[in-house]
Amino acid sequence: MAAEESRCLLGYPASDSCPRVQNKKLYLATFAAVLGPLSFGFVLGYSSPVIPELRKINDPKLRLDSNQASWFGSVVTLGAAAGGILGGYLVDKAGRKPSLMLCSIPYVFGYIVIISAQNVWMLYFGRMLTGLASGITSLVVPMYISEVSHPKVRGMLGSCVQLMVVTGILGAYVAGITLKWHWLAVLCAFPSCIMLLFMSFMPETPRFLLNRHKRSEAIASLRFLRGPHADHEWECRQIEASVQEEGLNLSEFKNPSIYRPLLTGVALMFFQQVTGINAVMFYAETIFENADFKDSRMASVVVGSIQVCFTAVAALIIDKTGRKVLLYISGIIMALSTALFGLYFKMVLPNRNNSSNPDVLFNLNSASPGTESSISWLAVVSLGLFVAGFALGWGPVPWLVISEIFPLKARGVSSGACVLTNWVMAFLVTKEFNDFIGFLTSYGTFWLFSAFCCLNVTFTAFYIPETKGQTLEQIEAYYRRS
Repeated sequence: MAAEESRCLLGYPASDSCPRVQNKKLYLATFAAVLGPLSFGFVLGYSSPVIPELRKINDPKLRLDSNQASWFGSVVTLGAAAGGILGGYLVDKAGRKPSLMLCSIPYVFGYIVIISAQNVWMLYFGRMLTGLASGITSLVVPMYISEVSHPKVRGMLGSCVQLMVVTGILGAYVAGITLKWHWLAVLCAFPSCIMLLFMSFMPETPRFLLNRHKRSEAIASLRFLRGPHADHEWECRQIEASVQEEGLNLSEFKNPSIYRPLLTGVALMFFQQVTGINAVMFYAETIFENADFKDSRMASVVVGSIQVCFTAVAALIIDKTGRKVLLYISGIIMALSTALFGLYFKMVLPNRNNSSNPDVLFNLNSASPGTESSISWLAVVSLGLFVAGFALGWGPVPWLVISEIFPLKARGVSSGACVLTNWVMAFLVTKEFNDFIGFLTSYGTFWLFSAFCCLNVTFTAFYIPETKGQTLEQIEAYYRRS
């Protein structure tokens, strides 16, 4: 028994002598679930090493031009947006566990389509399918983890979602150095197969089971997750007290306890994307190349490693610092780094007329060599700061918060709306970034991102509740009171 880590569930009555909660199987259930985000990360990272290869491939039917390469990268976000809608329906109808197991099918089938592709449209379709699975995953996994966890470890375990996403991205970058595009697709399909196997042995969340009036199964789920010595009956009663029997109908969105957390969640997803994370990552290799870091694939690995390290730091400290502190620190770091990016482009680009050309590669190459080489360090430092800042807060925390703040009966619909917002914004920012540069200039665009990062900090101060150490039922009660 000594080998098993024990915790006191926050909120137990004072008369109880801190029932022993064993986290071993909770960690196992979390590990099984986060294999989904690992697959999701492989989907996001797959395009980076594969696009250069497909642009030079001998088969003319599969060779991508610049426009097709852009769609190959961004079509995933459209699939993920659709996955958010489908996932919102599935989690409420089928349950959290079956939804997670089902999403392994489009992951595997999508990679099979990519491997067997005869033309560019099959490549798009395969990417759409893996995007669909990614959208379902990004909704279901944070919800599953938040509903099986207790408050003392929920922040850490919830942050593991983003940690596994960036680990998957890094894994795709590293594997892409040595593997050809079709073998990389085979590798990327493996985590979802393992997830399907592991999740078949994991329980459904007790909150979903109680919402379906399956009390004995909920007790069995709690016994698996908390160990035999915790007070399962007490926790079951706490959850039951907040479970409302009636279903959700449209008129209830007039209720502040439902629409306020929904608006908060949607705004979080919007602000996460308008930080400019996708735009910065899109030009990461260009920035490294102009800093004489000639191996662009290794540059991607460096960026991916920064993401993994700082997301891991966030996961370790989030239950001590709280959610809002990390959002503040992250927002300030990103505001400073994007402002420095703007300064870099302002100094490097020869004049405003040329800098309005939306091709940043053209702009950098047209800069005076002396100016560019003398301050290329500024771009690299800005990039490192930005990626570290995002990974520390605005990367993992919004996904964690939206898994905590929604009332049980609106959790599927509200989470679906948030995931849809996130992926639609990701698509728009990625596809329209060049148009922004054409309209605002390169430095103006990055200063706009900096302004949005400042707005993020203000939004956090006034509208994000601190959920550290609270049960999901206490968070729901907070919104009902307010």
